[in-house]
Formats: sequence, C-alpha cells, structure tokens
Amino acid sequence: MRNTPDYDLSTATWHKSSYSGGSGGNCLEVADGHPAVVPVRDSKNPLGPKLVFRAEAWTAFVEDVRAH
Repeated sequence: MRNTPDYDLSTATWHKSSYSGGSGGNCLEVADGHPAVVPVRDSKNPLGPKLVFRAEAWTAFVEDVRAH
C-alpha cells in the first residue's frame, strides 16, 4: 500500500455526474480545484468516505467507460 497525501476536501465544490438520474439512484460526484487528483464521492452519502484518484488514472477510467 502506498502512502497518499491527505487532501483537505472540506471546502470542495462537488458536481454530480450528468448521467445521474433525479430519482436517487447511483450518483457520483467529483470535486474541482485539485489539478493532480480527482476526488470522488457517493452523492447519497456526502459525509461518507471520499476516493482520490490521480488525474491520469481518472482520465483513463473515463475514456475506457466511454469506449464501452
């Protein structure tokens, strides 16, 4: 396991995925303002855990999802 720096996400501005429905289904939010990483959380549990991905890894993930 690698040590990762702590990111202060207390003032993060979260944005819900445009693919999330309004019925409270599977909703994902990402935060802006962290150029090297992409913080992600479950919008149904905003006080719950957050995942932080390297920007390159997040971009690769999104591109792969779009390709399928």
